[in-house]
Amino acid sequence: MTTSIRSAFTVFLKDFKSEVRTRYALNALLMFVVTTISIIIFAIGNETVNTDILSGILWVIIFFSSMAGLSRTFVSEEERGTVMTLQLIATPMTIFAGKLLFNLVLLAMLNLVSVVLYSLVISNFVIKNFEIFLPTIVFGTYGLAAASTIIAAIISKAGSKGTLYPVLSFPILLPLLLTLINATKLSVEGAEFSDALSEFQVLIAYSIVITTVSYLLFEFIWKE
Repeated sequence: MTTSIRSAFTVFLKDFKSEVRTRYALNALLMFVVTTISIIIFAIGNETVNTDILSGILWVIIFFSSMAGLSRTFVSEEERGTVMTLQLIATPMTIFAGKLLFNLVLLAMLNLVSVVLYSLVISNFVIKNFEIFLPTIVFGTYGLAAASTIIAAIISKAGSKGTLYPVLSFPILLPLLLTLINATKLSVEGAEFSDALSEFQVLIAYSIVITTVSYLLFEFIWKE
């Protein structure tokens, strides 16, 4: 168990150091967030937008930003020709765990920047209940990272990598995004924690299902 954890952390460090050198995914994520929020500011202008739309816009920004950076999790290994090396030095599940940890860290940074910027520049978006909002961000980050990791593994074996990623991601992530939007709306409206329990149940169930499916499928995908 300790060896597996150490191997997964080694995979994470490899990706983290590579990202620090190239800053490909981080730059793509940040530029997309800044550009999209700027466009939204000009589009909204002085209009008063309700909380439903503002909550949806926030997760649309996060969704498309994650698509811009997380899709290269396994594609970069194929392009550099390091797939065989990883297969020799680590088990499939330690590789998946390391990649998932990297995506979690990257997406957590993205979500933090997105929420802070969005709250600062969109005056109508005021979080009134952090007891709902914080778990929503946590579950949303994990769900997006886990789903993006297994989807990235699938499309790395395909020919049309660029177009296939969003096509596969949208139907898989749609239930998660709709639930996150509803939970975020409740936090902005200042609803009671009990009102969001059904959303949290869906988010927990989604996280369990996507983790279980990834565990069952990844070895076959990775060795294909």
